[in-house]
Amino acid sequence: MSSDVVRVVFRKYDGTAHRDYPARRLAEDDQGVWLGVTTGTPSVYHGRPSVEQIPFVLFVPRDSWWTGMFNPPPRTSEVYCDIASPARWEDDTVHLIDLDLDVVRRRATGAVELRDEDEFAENRVRYGYPDEVVAQAEAAARWLYDALGDGTEPFASTYRKWLALVV
Repeated sequence: MSSDVVRVVFRKYDGTAHRDYPARRLAEDDQGVWLGVTTGTPSVYHGRPSVEQIPFVLFVPRDSWWTGMFNPPPRTSEVYCDIASPARWEDDTVHLIDLDLDVVRRRATGAVELRDEDEFAENRVRYGYPDEVVAQAEAAARWLYDALGDGTEPFASTYRKWLALVV
C-alpha cells in the first residue's frame, strides 16, 4: 500500500542532486499523480537545505517528459513545467531527471515562456544527452508551450481543486 507521503527527487543528467522534498499524495487519476507541498516543508535545492515559502501542487504525469508545478499568488508563475525524464517510481519515491528546459505561464499576463534553452544546449554537450533524450525534451517543450496557452487540461482548471487543498 502506498503512503500518503511521497519523496520527490530531481537529479541532473549526471546524477548530481537538484531538488529533493516530501510531498503529500493528493490524488491519482488517469493522467498521473497529484502531490501537494505546504508552506514550511523542508526541502533541498542544489544540495542546500531550504524551506518552502509558498505552497504548490506538483503533477507527475504518466509516461511523459515533464512535470507541472501549479502555484498560488504571490508567485509570478501560475504554472511552471520542468522538462524531465518520465517519472520512475520506487516505493514511495518518485525519481526524475531534470533536463533544464522549463515552460512557464505567467500569472499577470497569461504569457507562456520557454526558458533555459541556453542551459539545455550547454548541458546537452557537457553531459552528452543522447539524441533520443534531446528529441523527447524538445517535443515535450513544444507540446507544453501550446498546451499552457490553449486551455488544455490539466493546465486550464483541473489543478485548482488540488491547489486549494495546500493553500
